[in-house]
Amino acid sequence: MRITQLNRECLLHLFSFLDKNSRKSLAKTCHKMLEVFQDPLLWSLLNFHSPVELKKDNFLLGPALKYLSICWHSQRVKVCNIEDWMKNTFQKDFCNRHENTVNDFLLEVCNRCPNLLSLTLSGCGHVTDDCILLLLKNCPNLKTLKLENCVRITDHTLEAVTLYGRSLQTLHVDFCRNITQTGLERVREKCPSVMLRAERSATMIPDNKPEEKLMLEKASRNLVQL
Repeated sequence: MRITQLNRECLLHLFSFLDKNSRKSLAKTCHKMLEVFQDPLLWSLLNFHSPVELKKDNFLLGPALKYLSICWHSQRVKVCNIEDWMKNTFQKDFCNRHENTVNDFLLEVCNRCPNLLSLTLSGCGHVTDDCILLLLKNCPNLKTLKLENCVRITDHTLEAVTLYGRSLQTLHVDFCRNITQTGLERVREKCPSVMLRAERSATMIPDNKPEEKLMLEKASRNLVQL
């Protein structure tokens, strides 16, 4: 039997074992394989490991997407976790491109994937509070939100969780240096049923502009003199 003689259910099952690139390659072989590639049921789970992958055409976003993971930790991407005022011109340009890529992708998720159940973002230095707010508003069934080392996430995201995370059951905000203990306590108070984890987040040094750093250093010196 030829593969093209299999029914849609069998073909979808076979496609499910392939990575995104292999699915795309197989879809180019004939019209029937293309139809399977374009079937929304094939795309209930997506994993990405670099910003470049978000711009490829080897996947589909749609209402069938339930589980989304974007995780990257390469040396180049670590530049994006540096405070903005410390970056040189080249680093700022590099980070701006990443920021546009990530924001555009997450906006597409908001518009096309209302049934998302789980979202994991790790090492994504450009994900903002506004992005998470939109996701919570547009994906009302979201049950799991895991944010790790997302340096631009602040207590505004925690506030959005208390307002729009009606279905949320699990919330991780690990190594997010601009999260405070006050914000975490508010989530625990307003959403007692949510399983909250915040490894190191409230104890890390938050971002400060240079003038703020000088003021803190001056205040510390004054205390020592007293």
